Amino acid sequence: MASSRDILARGVKNRWMLYIASMAGANVFAGVIAAVLLLWVLPIPRDAQVSDRGDVIFLTALTYLVAGAVISVGTAIVLLSPLTRWRRRGGPPTTAEQSAVMLLPLRQSLVHTAVWLIGSLAFIAYNYSDTPNLAITGGIVLALVSVGTFGASYMLGERILRPVAARALSDAEYAPQYAPPISMRLLLTWGLGTLVPTIGLLTLAIGQITGWVDATSTTFAAAVIAMCVLTGLTSLVLTLLTSSHLSDPVRQLRAALLDVRNDVRDTRVNVYDGSELGMLQVGFNRMVTAVDERRRLRTLFGKHVGDDVARLALENGTELGGETRFVAVLFVDMIASTRMAAARPPTEVVDLLNRFFEVIVEVVHRHGGFINKFIGDEVFAVFGAPLEMPDPCTATLRAARRMHTELVRRTGIDAGIGVSSGVCVAGNVGAAERLEYTVIGDAVNEAARLTELAKIHPSRVFAAQHTVTAACAEERAQWTAGRSLVLRGRRMPTGIAYPADAPTAADGSEPGAGGVDGDAAGDEAEAHSAVADDPGPATEPRYRPRPDETA
Repeated sequence: MASSRDILARGVKNRWMLYIASMAGANVFAGVIAAVLLLWVLPIPRDAQVSDRGDVIFLTALTYLVAGAVISVGTAIVLLSPLTRWRRRGGPPTTAEQSAVMLLPLRQSLVHTAVWLIGSLAFIAYNYSDTPNLAITGGIVLALVSVGTFGASYMLGERILRPVAARALSDAEYAPQYAPPISMRLLLTWGLGTLVPTIGLLTLAIGQITGWVDATSTTFAAAVIAMCVLTGLTSLVLTLLTSSHLSDPVRQLRAALLDVRNDVRDTRVNVYDGSELGMLQVGFNRMVTAVDERRRLRTLFGKHVGDDVARLALENGTELGGETRFVAVLFVDMIASTRMAAARPPTEVVDLLNRFFEVIVEVVHRHGGFINKFIGDEVFAVFGAPLEMPDPCTATLRAARRMHTELVRRTGIDAGIGVSSGVCVAGNVGAAERLEYTVIGDAVNEAARLTELAKIHPSRVFAAQHTVTAACAEERAQWTAGRSLVLRGRRMPTGIAYPADAPTAADGSEPGAGGVDGDAAGDEAEAHSAVADDPGPATEPRYRPRPDETA
């Protein structure tokens, strides 16, 4: 495949040849216009002296026209030399090379203007003594043609070199005001398309009135008609060139804005203009870069704290403090995680944890919850904050039942799940330099204690009875009520419920059945430490997991 340097070289070379040909063509076209005006359009007296000098004037004008074309091509080659060096070297252009590319059309147009003005003065000086009418008329025509050549060659050259300019401006730091501002371009178009032809018509009319131009009414009218047609065509061409200069960047920006609205990544516009339009193009690209960066930061922020918290932080700020909310909370804690970490390589442990967390996050989000924290192999989820929910208890209980089933089916990893609900404070805690969105309240502590108990109960899922009572009738039917326990750190007993279709103590995990080792013993000790008083209910968590459940 061709390298970017080869592509640049071919693109620059093609534009280089087209530019030289267009500059030579612009001079030839201007010469043709001048010849038509002098020979057939303008009512110049054709006396004997003019006829005698006609051949000499024609040969002289033709020679000068050829010389002007040579000068134009030679100047273009000299002005393109920095561009040639850049093409051969490759990479970003230097400041001087960038300036040479952007200012090339203007400099070339000034050379054309100088050539035509010098030719105008030479024409007047050569013919004035013998044919003053022809000398003055021809001088005025050549002067007006020089102005027209300036505008046409500038606009044409700038359009031809647009891809090269885009590459020069994109590969290096943008430097504004390499081109006339928009107001100057509009004035230039008006001057070339309206003012210059008007001056020609006024000169013709004044010459007819003063007798300097002695033409019949028919001849004069034909000259005026021809000048009007030429003016109309010139104005049309200049207007089209100017409108394209102004409308092309606007259309490009409009298309890019639609891409941004449709969330198209890496949307950019080519910067090829050296005026305010180029600054607008650069500004758009910088804006899109900032938007993409903000989008990436928001995505990253959302992955760390949750999309809802990220959106609220962006909309309302991140002040410390919180608000009182009725929420339902859910804890999930992996069983036998310590033994797993000791028996497997760290990479495999991380992979298992990621699969474990993936199921939890998917189930919680499916039921409208918010993952608040990952604490080692434990997950804390909230329903009803930061966004309010009409029935957080029902959503949390459904998520807990579904989560246990999904974890066993999809990962083979067992975990204890605890659910509670109540009035908590939800908001940002910490310091101004480092804060975190969290939920604080008695329900959080209760759910954590229930999770410890659930890890050694066959159901693996415990919920506070008051949470089940607050759920809808359909969800309440999915739970079985047990007795109450006084959990550590609490004075009042907590009613415990577990899924109705879950295994119970009669399923083969009687107290004292089988040995307790490794993490299972640790889980049982942790569970008993979560109970302040042991009244011995049917749901008392004194069950040892079966060996296959902790493997």
